[in-house]
Amino acid sequence: MTTTAAPTTAHDEVVTHAPAQDVTLPGGAGTMALITLDNGLDHTRPSTFGPTGLAELSQTVAEARRRAEAGEIQAVGITGKPFVFAVGADLSGVPHVTSRDEAREIARAGHAAFAAVMDLPVPTFAFVNGAALGGGVEIALACDYRTISAGVPAIALPEVFLGLVPGWGGCYLLPRLVGPEAALKVVVENPLSQNRMLSGPQAAKLGMADTIFAPVDFLEDSIRWAASVLRGETTVERAPVSDDEGVWAAACDAARALADAKTSRTSPAPYRAIDLVQAARTAGRDEAFAAEDEALSDLVMGDELRAGLYAFDLVQKRAKRPAGAPDKALARPVGKVGIVGAGLMASQLAMLVIRSLKVPVVMTDLDQDRVDKGVGYVHAEIEKSLAKGKISQDKANQLRGLVTGSTSKDGFADADLVIEAVFEEISVKKQVWAEVEAVVRPECVLASNTSSLSITEMAADLEHPERVVGFHFFNPVAVMPLLEIIPGERTDDATLATAFSAGKGLKKTCILVGDSPSFITNRLLGRFMGEFSRVVDEGTPVEVAERGVAGLAPMPPFVLLGLVGPPIALHNSETLHRALGDRFYVSPNLQTMVEMKKPGYYLWQDGKPVADPELLAAQVAPEQPVELTVEQVRERVLGVIAEEVRLMLDEGVAQAPMDIDLAMITGAGFQFWNGGITPLLDREGVSERVTGQRFLPPGVASVPA
Repeated sequence: MTTTAAPTTAHDEVVTHAPAQDVTLPGGAGTMALITLDNGLDHTRPSTFGPTGLAELSQTVAEARRRAEAGEIQAVGITGKPFVFAVGADLSGVPHVTSRDEAREIARAGHAAFAAVMDLPVPTFAFVNGAALGGGVEIALACDYRTISAGVPAIALPEVFLGLVPGWGGCYLLPRLVGPEAALKVVVENPLSQNRMLSGPQAAKLGMADTIFAPVDFLEDSIRWAASVLRGETTVERAPVSDDEGVWAAACDAARALADAKTSRTSPAPYRAIDLVQAARTAGRDEAFAAEDEALSDLVMGDELRAGLYAFDLVQKRAKRPAGAPDKALARPVGKVGIVGAGLMASQLAMLVIRSLKVPVVMTDLDQDRVDKGVGYVHAEIEKSLAKGKISQDKANQLRGLVTGSTSKDGFADADLVIEAVFEEISVKKQVWAEVEAVVRPECVLASNTSSLSITEMAADLEHPERVVGFHFFNPVAVMPLLEIIPGERTDDATLATAFSAGKGLKKTCILVGDSPSFITNRLLGRFMGEFSRVVDEGTPVEVAERGVAGLAPMPPFVLLGLVGPPIALHNSETLHRALGDRFYVSPNLQTMVEMKKPGYYLWQDGKPVADPELLAAQVAPEQPVELTVEQVRERVLGVIAEEVRLMLDEGVAQAPMDIDLAMITGAGFQFWNGGITPLLDREGVSERVTGQRFLPPGVASVPA
């Protein structure tokens, strides 16, 4: 994701050019100067705005103004290169910004370029042909009219996700176009909800575009539509936006309440954005743009944005070059995959393999009914994709043909990779691998989808323990990006290289993890959730405890507990307690929850969580209750997280703080504007208080001194 932020310095800028060409409009509507935003690279490097690019755009718009005033053109259009409209400013320049004055100049440069579009004396049209994020959305909002392709996968103002605000007109123009409630959904709610994006049709329905066309003839249809508008044959009707102060105040109050729940006021960005939206009701353009300049200047010089950009860099760069992975030339090709198990996790893995690796998969289980159910799940998922138009009938037939099932493991004889997804019990895993090893070739890689068990112990009795590796996927498999790859003591480089190669083929973020109980993500979550439960069990009300940790995880801990499932959470905490001792707390109330077969702490009523009264009645009350404040909860929980991070680094479970942050972002949905977790611990002084040192050098995920 790229968004509106400080442009890069000119010396390393990938320049987005803005050439204009004349288009003769049909029906005698005149001539349109069509500007195409294009950095000269393919869609894998989206067009962004830096200083040189903004200067070129300003020159192109100035020339369009001259020609419009001379009567040479009757309209101006803006579109993008194939698959990409524009995705905002080049984020790589932010580390070079060391003063508030520099930040303000960046804000003003974007506003000046986009205001020049707004001030053109002829009608302006944005033809949004592809992904539009941040400043890409804002330049479209600066135009008089907008068309959008039905095939656009992503429309968003994601700045708040990183610790910024839409700073080139978004906080002013969007609410005046679609109203404050819809605007705040795009500006605040979606970014704080795991950076949710809108599709082209969703954006059009919200009122962000005037009409929508199919991708196949999008530009031609858009130009014809623009001509009909110019000729007066098409009248654009938009829903009126209320100027009632109460309507705007109510929308902004609701957005603040949501920001409180998501961040506990630990990130300033959403609140600055809400204030800007609220002011947009009465502000003039120049006043509003100046207010955006000030907000952008403050936030660019804030640690939250720097942590957000650190997180962005992890996901974009470190994730693509996993630290510690062996030479990829050692990897063996994977032409067939076996999966032991046909339950939900195994079925999801089978679907992932045939979609991404496009190789045959054989699923096995103890009886034919289970096998049939697993294969049936895969077929049903294929049918869903077909029904939604995501794949063709031929593709559906091809995918169906790749998956087979059996009660025998004989089908693994020619497999290059076998993944087990059976019950999380070491004796069961060892038995499975003994049976598989009797069938497969010596070079076949054996990957255990374990969430907590020792790979070394699992492989100990095998003839070839060197070809066993851990493959910890996260649920749901299709959605969660992380894959923790765990070598045992005897895993060889060829096996490990093959694991990383297969993980990359599965489009996962692969992280090398030491063979230690629960690995990185589940271990840190286990310490976090355990300490949270301990605080509650000792007498702090749940709502107070939740406010204390708001903004760390993507949802409150007991909501997350319901998503993970109490039995899995209990198994993880018991595993960690057995292996690592009393610092991992096993809650008796969680044990009760599992015994009562409760799906979680909460019941859901009208979409809101309400504590289950039966569960509350069964809970063990503390003999001497200790009730902490919100601040005390935060200090205590962050303190144990910092301690565990330090231990994991010292033990070699993770190679560097960056891998812990990457794991928590991609495996547990931790916030970008916290940088995952270690920048937050550094920022709040917890790292030094608990461990005596920072995790990251100053300036890496914070504003340089």
